[in-house]
Amino acid sequence: MKIPKKENKNIEFKEILKADYHLKEERKQHLAAQMRYLLEVGNGIAVYIIGVKDSGEIRGLSELEFSETVRVLENIAKECSAEIAKVEKFYEDGKLIGKIVVRRVGKKEIENIVIAVCGHVSHGKSTLIGTLITGKPDKEKKAWLYLNVLPHEIERGLSADLHHAILGFKAGKPIFFENPLSKKEKERIVENAEKLISFVDTVGHEPWLRTTIRGIVGQEIDYGIVVVAADDGVTHITKEHLGLLLASKVPVVVCITKTDLVNKKKVEVVEDEISNLLKKVGKIPYPIKNEKDIDVVVDKLEVVVPIFRTSAKKFTGFDLLYKFFLKLPKRKKESNKPFLMYIDKIYNIEGVGTVVSGAIKQGRIKVGDLMLIGPDKTGNFKRVKVKSIEMHYYRLKEADAGFIVGIAIKGVKADKVRRGMILCDPSLKPKAVREFIAEVLVLSHPTRIKNGYEPVIHCNTISETGIFHLIDKKYLKMGESGKVRIRFKYNPQFVRTGDRFVFREGKTKGIGVIERVLG
Repeated sequence: MKIPKKENKNIEFKEILKADYHLKEERKQHLAAQMRYLLEVGNGIAVYIIGVKDSGEIRGLSELEFSETVRVLENIAKECSAEIAKVEKFYEDGKLIGKIVVRRVGKKEIENIVIAVCGHVSHGKSTLIGTLITGKPDKEKKAWLYLNVLPHEIERGLSADLHHAILGFKAGKPIFFENPLSKKEKERIVENAEKLISFVDTVGHEPWLRTTIRGIVGQEIDYGIVVVAADDGVTHITKEHLGLLLASKVPVVVCITKTDLVNKKKVEVVEDEISNLLKKVGKIPYPIKNEKDIDVVVDKLEVVVPIFRTSAKKFTGFDLLYKFFLKLPKRKKESNKPFLMYIDKIYNIEGVGTVVSGAIKQGRIKVGDLMLIGPDKTGNFKRVKVKSIEMHYYRLKEADAGFIVGIAIKGVKADKVRRGMILCDPSLKPKAVREFIAEVLVLSHPTRIKNGYEPVIHCNTISETGIFHLIDKKYLKMGESGKVRIRFKYNPQFVRTGDRFVFREGKTKGIGVIERVLG
């Protein structure tokens, strides 16, 4: 190991730390103050080189001395809302020394708003987000690459999965990325932001519509942005995505993109087209022309739909979007209920193990908590322990409802976890459900729906074939509603009364609300 120079302000040399001396209150507080300074100048990271004198001369430690020194640093870190992130051992000239990395953690007192961005393929969803988070005009048409990072997405120029991005605000101003692909920059923005906008970039290509549905119904979103390109206008995908947002009771915002590609008259035609569509579904369109318009609509978004005109190339309209996001209120989340998160993605990370990610539906979770995960194919839930929590690469000690997080868990292998399972507090007393009764509305169907109909049910992050048995009618046609008994065909799931769902068969056929679970 090459001993680093002490000129690096977040690095401190320590010969040895002894519990019976360094953990006495006065000495402990001195070391804690020193650590807080190192964390501040190191942007949340402090590095201790132990077994080395202040001059840089190697002293060396025994195994017991090494362990005790790490234990003392761990104790000091707790005083500073920090934790030991890494411990490395080295031998120099036969002498044991160590590098201890301390990282600030803690409950982020931050307003976090989740927004799904929807719309037709190539209408500029990823470009809109990429331009927002960098604060720079997209003159070279590269902003979309910040979101579409998979090789086949880059090759085709199309999103094929859900992607996440963040926009932070501090002291009323946005915090921009220099490099949106940098994990350290994401961590920096979460660390410094007083308000955070978490974007869920959905998929506009029709074959991947089920992925967009997952982004809308499975991510606990607060608002939805529907993107409409000025050179193309409203399409069938625009209508489908708008319908999904409205069915999920999510307030909607519309962004007309690519206004630089057409003349003013064409923009007005597209805006009128959008306005007429919104009126048909009972919403009031409201074009945003200045900051006063934002003040008018920001507390009426359950009924009013603001319409922004934007151009990523010329940066038109982005100043109004920043002001709008800054004033956008957080929708109420259920933080006082037992923790519940529907699992969206599963990872097996070397050195960490099983990590599950998703949006927290309700409650609060802390590192060290014991949780349940399931149901498995037999309907059982398994007890696991929370090892760590991260939000956009920023380590948290606890997280609240509405946060999109990755949670490392101990007690289950990654290949035993599937999308649609839940991670929950045992006090929730979850039970696997095979059948439920729901009120459904048929939005689109060429013929009739009758007993034995088998669409795919999308509820939270669940995607499972359901078998319909009509209760009060012999069949259902487009525009009709009725009560249906639905049975999951393959796996039991966790659903509850009041949960909303979408059912599809190639295209979206209808929506429903669970009225009673049958077990």
